Amino acid sequence: MPAPRPAPGPYLRSPVGLGRAAVALLGLVIAVDLFAVYADFVLYDVTADLMDGAAGGAVTRRLDDAETLNSVAGGIQSGALVTCAIVYLCWFVRVRANAGVFDPGEQSMKPWWAIGGWFVPFVNLWYPRRVTLEIWDASRPVGARRSHALVNIWWTLWLLSLFSDRLGITDYGKTEAADQINAAAYQLMISDGLDIAAAALAILVVLGLTRMQHEKALAGPGVPVGL
Repeated sequence: MPAPRPAPGPYLRSPVGLGRAAVALLGLVIAVDLFAVYADFVLYDVTADLMDGAAGGAVTRRLDDAETLNSVAGGIQSGALVTCAIVYLCWFVRVRANAGVFDPGEQSMKPWWAIGGWFVPFVNLWYPRRVTLEIWDASRPVGARRSHALVNIWWTLWLLSLFSDRLGITDYGKTEAADQINAAAYQLMISDGLDIAAAALAILVVLGLTRMQHEKALAGPGVPVGL
């Protein structure tokens, strides 16, 4: 009776395709956020005129148009964010699996945290950063200086954008007077600006990790590769 074949061990899979898709969708998020900043500014501008005493049908129509534009921008933002998040998480799971091949001892967290860490309340404030740092350390070239500056700055901006967005949306939902809408529009502009910066740095993180893993897979000896 032949001996059973051993179960296949872990192997590398290229993150390049998913990395490119994630970068493209992060670029889309930036473009949509720029449109949202414009919509926020239009709302901020018309409410500033109302605060200065402007009245009449023309300014009322401007306010209605500004609120409609802001609502459309919010809807497009939600769609772009969900699409980007799906592809980004697929890429993130791929690079986490590769990191487990490169250096299993560097990965202190179970692979499923690559997804679960983003959704579990409270721990999602630091677990994704921790997983990213462990992936980064396992993927960096042998002998390279260990630097987490890019990941730390990206994660800080991401958290700031989340808190700022929550504050802006909450304030906007409670507004009635022109000065309140004006303040909420200003807060939303800050939030969208922070999201643009966070998305730009996320692109650098994706490009950096993808490049390091691709180069390490090509250069490293004896690592099973399923490219």
